[in-house]
Amino acid sequence: MGALAIVLAACGNSTAGTSASASVPAGLGVKSFDASFSVMAQLKSVTAAGKGKVGVILPDTTSSTRYVNFDLPYLKKAFDLAGYSSSQYKIDNAEGNDATELALAQADITAGATVLIFDPLNGTVGAQIQQYAESHGVKTISYDRATFQGTKVYYVSFDNVQVGKLIGEGFVKCVTDWGVTNPQVFVLDGGENSDPNAISFAQGYNQAIWGKTDTPLPVGTTNDKGYKLVGDQIATNWVNATGGTIFQQQFTAHKNINATVEANDGLANAVITVLKNSNVPAKKIPTTGQDATPDGMANVLTGYQCGSVYKAVYQEAQDAVALATLLRAGLTPPSDLLNSTTKPPSGTTGTEQPASLLTPVWVTVANMKDTVIKDNFVDKNALCTAAGAAACTAAGIS
Repeated sequence: MGALAIVLAACGNSTAGTSASASVPAGLGVKSFDASFSVMAQLKSVTAAGKGKVGVILPDTTSSTRYVNFDLPYLKKAFDLAGYSSSQYKIDNAEGNDATELALAQADITAGATVLIFDPLNGTVGAQIQQYAESHGVKTISYDRATFQGTKVYYVSFDNVQVGKLIGEGFVKCVTDWGVTNPQVFVLDGGENSDPNAISFAQGYNQAIWGKTDTPLPVGTTNDKGYKLVGDQIATNWVNATGGTIFQQQFTAHKNINATVEANDGLANAVITVLKNSNVPAKKIPTTGQDATPDGMANVLTGYQCGSVYKAVYQEAQDAVALATLLRAGLTPPSDLLNSTTKPPSGTTGTEQPASLLTPVWVTVANMKDTVIKDNFVDKNALCTAAGAAACTAAGIS
């Protein structure tokens, strides 16, 4: 599930102090970042013109393997190819602790970091870091999870509402493809209590399924396709075990549930575990997700999950480093890079921020080999061991 923010000291970063040789690479934008990382070398002169270190704080090592397996090496690769020396950037992990994340941010700024990249564990610590940074003349850019407090905050992520729309559209198609009649739907939302992105996801899939953007929706909600909502609950703080408990209780109380929507692969897997323990066969009750995790991809291949939203971390890492590098050198980011804005979801407080939003992809059996397998985001051998050779062969994965 989904997270980084870039903090940049304003002091010493005026355009006037920038080397005349530094300029924004021609054509730099959100479509520049591919698996080759080739665009990063075009930033070397900008890196040379910048001042100060870059501090990076990843959120944890337990909620998702992505931060260890992907964000860390991709960020390092992006920095190195952009011409940073090993002493010009530092990457830490908050290990899921709010106080640790704030302390790391404060330590980086004290040590002279002019850019701090951090993925806020939640809105509260994000606001604390932003406020501390702003009070020290530091600009911030949130990445993956938004921080809506403060001024001159930038955001690097994927379009969160679009992520939700892909989930909802994939669910609707799956209901038809799997032949679900009279859909009685249960929705398991992510951590809307602490993560504003979770609200945006829900607004996206609720719009696609129900034509509404409220979340959670009331029991009994219907749509023009004949769907009826049996329940809509939040798995607080994105805890998979909480989601599994919620669904077990709901499925026990409402045996008529025959279609489900989940906000990410972890929650989907918790639901699938309940379904399997109840002897529900494949392609019987749809589930959904995001993050394209190994478990999620195995569940898709074996017919227990409709699909998952893939967000290429190598694009996020390059985007964050590129934007930080421009700001560190006092350059104005081009409109192709800052291609949108993000604002607090309905019901939350904060300010609208300029954003660099990348494009997510809905992954199914049909395009798995050309997305997560092609990008080496999921290990092919491990996936085929989990899902079975026949399932991989059927998907063209060999």
